[in-house]
Amino acid sequence: MNKGEMAAKLASKTGISKAKALEVLNTIFSAEKGEGIIAIELDAGGKVVVPGFGTFGTRKRAARTGTNPANGKKLSIPSRSYAYFKAGKTLRERVEK
Repeated sequence: MNKGEMAAKLASKTGISKAKALEVLNTIFSAEKGEGIIAIELDAGGKVVVPGFGTFGTRKRAARTGTNPANGKKLSIPSRSYAYFKAGKTLRERVEK
């Protein structure tokens, strides 16, 4: 399912227009700078918990030494933050059936 299809389903379930449903989805999920609620919270170092569905958050990878597979030389990989999603118990159990 893509964002357009999700907006259409949201519109049909709630009785709002497809354009309004798309606006709601963009307000929540957009990754553009200064837009999506989830992305803004993750930028601030927080996390977003939707009970039963899951948790969006950030984690930090430590700096490490890697190997270039093309030439075998060692290289330094800097530390960095990355986004993660962990499915909640209800969602996990529903998918496992």
